[in-house]
Amino acid sequence: MTSRTPLLRRRPEWAGRNYSLLTAAAIVTNLGTHGALIAAAFAVLESGGDGGDVGLVAAARTLPLVLFLLIGGAIADRLPRHRVMVAANALNCVSHAAFAALVLAGDPQLWQMMLLTALCGTGQAFFNPAAEGMLMSTVDGEHAGRAFALFRMAMHGAGIGGAALGGAMIAAVGPGWVLAVDAAAFAVAGALRAFLDVGHIPERAPGDGLLADLRDGWREVTGRPWLWSIVAQFSVVVAVVGAADAVYGPLVAEESLGGARPWGLALAAFGAGTLGGALLMMRWKPRRMLLVGTLCVFPLALPSAALAVPVQIGALIVVMFVSGVAIEVFGVAWMTALHQEIPEEKLSRVCAYDWFGSTAMLPLSTALAGPAESFFGRETALWGCAVLIVLVTALVLLVPDVRNLTRRTKHVAGRDSGPAPAAGAATELHTRETICPVPAAPGAEDS
Repeated sequence: MTSRTPLLRRRPEWAGRNYSLLTAAAIVTNLGTHGALIAAAFAVLESGGDGGDVGLVAAARTLPLVLFLLIGGAIADRLPRHRVMVAANALNCVSHAAFAALVLAGDPQLWQMMLLTALCGTGQAFFNPAAEGMLMSTVDGEHAGRAFALFRMAMHGAGIGGAALGGAMIAAVGPGWVLAVDAAAFAVAGALRAFLDVGHIPERAPGDGLLADLRDGWREVTGRPWLWSIVAQFSVVVAVVGAADAVYGPLVAEESLGGARPWGLALAAFGAGTLGGALLMMRWKPRRMLLVGTLCVFPLALPSAALAVPVQIGALIVVMFVSGVAIEVFGVAWMTALHQEIPEEKLSRVCAYDWFGSTAMLPLSTALAGPAESFFGRETALWGCAVLIVLVTALVLLVPDVRNLTRRTKHVAGRDSGPAPAAGAATELHTRETICPVPAAPGAEDS
């Protein structure tokens, strides 16, 4: 008992039971999911599919996320959030277990893989809004910033390990076993989340209805040029980065870099970059936060350009690390701007539009990645991705509010001192994940 006391004391007082369970569950799911994302692409290729098939499977995962995201947010406001989270984990566990069984059996069909990944995307659409609200209810406003930063770093670390381990396991035992491990991870995470205590959360009073809330949020978004312009920017950025990473990246890796292992290392380098960016932003507080954040979107064009060449794996790892740092700087700046400028009672609705706008084009881009490669050639398609990122980011810098919005140093009356919930445009690359290793939701947790 005496030997355990120092270990127990290392946990901060504000890191209570719910926070510890959520963090542990997030580590488990991110370890599994980041490897499974790579495994799904290589499962398609090993079954005889091409780049177009990889794109269709990736699109099948993201399309339900776009379709059900707003519905998932509404349900999370009406049912106990931990039950929504556990149900989503159960759905993802079953779908990934079935996917693994098909791959291990040796003859998965494209429509089967698309159906099962679509179920994964559906689970994520219901999970993310519930998880976001649950996390922020576990700590008080005084400690929310530190708690959220620690949670993000735990997810980034798990993503690094998951991507590297997943790439190595695919090379050693094949993608089917990686998908099976991910199914087990969802089962463990769901069991942990089932023990969350929601007794401290008051019953939610009924509002004016979902449509009224969505109309109010829409007015809030369209009334702020800096907000809608960056959401529109990221609808393009997330789409093209998603196509490059989810479709072209595995193909380039298999043909020019040596297969799944080096591609897993490159994705792990991106994760390491996001961790480095989070550590940087714990100390650096730029005054013109949106200007700095938007300038950091330009480096997101580098991975597409590197794959177009293609560069050697060492150079690609450096490029992925730099882009990871850059997107995390943007993510923190974006979250700070939302927290500072958006009324607290409207923040969730605004974030819902942010998520929706940022991911809306991702299914289309991943589905069209294969045809674009056939028509233009892979090198031209990848250079096109890089040029689009640079172009839309340059256009956003023409918006005066993006250049001039400054950080307020004094407390604003009526606002909580804690951070805003994670934004979909920032993710991630949540993404990212979220969906694939792209900057869709840098603060979001994979389900």
